Amino acid sequence: MNIILFDAPEVRENLLPLSFTRPIADFRVGITTIRSKWERILPGDYSYITAGYLSEKYTATVDAGDENLFVAGHVIPDYSPAFAESVATLGVGEALFCNGELVAFRGSRASFDEGRHSSVKVWEGSLTAIHFVYDVFLNNGDQIVKDYAMLDVADGQPLSASNTLIGDAFDAAGRPMLYIAPGATVEGAIINVKGGPVYIGPDAEVMEGCCLRGPVALCEHAVFNMGTKVYPATTVGPWSKMGGELNNAVIFGYSNKAHDGFLGNAVIGEWCNLGADCVASNLKNDYSKVRVWNYAQHRFQRTDLQFCGLIMGDHSKAGINTMFNTATVVGVGCNIHGSGFPRTFIPSFSEGGAAGFSDVQLSKFFDIAERVMARRHKELTEADRHIFESIFEIADTYK
Repeated sequence: MNIILFDAPEVRENLLPLSFTRPIADFRVGITTIRSKWERILPGDYSYITAGYLSEKYTATVDAGDENLFVAGHVIPDYSPAFAESVATLGVGEALFCNGELVAFRGSRASFDEGRHSSVKVWEGSLTAIHFVYDVFLNNGDQIVKDYAMLDVADGQPLSASNTLIGDAFDAAGRPMLYIAPGATVEGAIINVKGGPVYIGPDAEVMEGCCLRGPVALCEHAVFNMGTKVYPATTVGPWSKMGGELNNAVIFGYSNKAHDGFLGNAVIGEWCNLGADCVASNLKNDYSKVRVWNYAQHRFQRTDLQFCGLIMGDHSKAGINTMFNTATVVGVGCNIHGSGFPRTFIPSFSEGGAAGFSDVQLSKFFDIAERVMARRHKELTEADRHIFESIFEIADTYK
């Protein structure tokens, strides 16, 4: 089956700055990305329809005829066999909608682009979808649990005697509540699984003195440094290093917050770094509902949220002792430093802090990005450069 994960343009713009650098289906929610969840429940050959400037890296493989299945990349299938069947059994020209929103369509690329449907089906069941950046952390705990239930845990390592496990080691079905993948190391930690499972990925490390309260996911080659305190609904993506205090935070991957400091109800992209004692508020002093910068509306959006922390796009950095106000949104390629609280929306390619910001030149950004990625033995490719050049060109339109 030729399956194409498409970005609905209006949703994609609402998900900036995280969608500046990736298709929505590559968002990590739970243990895995949205694409990985679809691949597990609906096998096939996957590709993307996304923003034009991303298509060099994230290509679309389209059948010349009608044998294409277009699936909304912001929809999470929740491993529902009934939902997967409703998508897989669509006939040519049929579209599946839920709550007035296109979820899937089978047919030609031309028909998809023109919105031509021979018939429409409606999914009446519940559906998880990511429409705004804060939906990532709001759904993360539930998605960790669902991803964990799909894992093959037969190769899990035993917990060494240096650790303390709080809660039942197995659930009612006899599955372990803690999974330690081959190559992972866990020593001297306190792990509480009463509220949900804990996943420790391949070659990950939990150092001495860490306290984890599930549901928590630490993905491959990621590290919890000594004494890290991890509250529920937290995911740390691959090759990331975390320290201090984390609460309902989602780190996509290749990012560091290696020292003390608080991060809660937050989403951090890739290749970010938060310096020592960096603190990001997730609750206003007056306990009022927060407003979050919305790129599509070019203004702060009212929400029904009381808790919302830092939202940070790829390749952004914060120096030591940086303080972020509640619900701060940081774009791509930013460098924040200095005393005081910077404003709560920082456009892409900005450098500075509370005293003001200046533009980051693209050449300087590329020099830093190359050095950062080389530490993880990754290369800034020509396709990556073209993506950041495009973001740089359009950054001013979102200020």
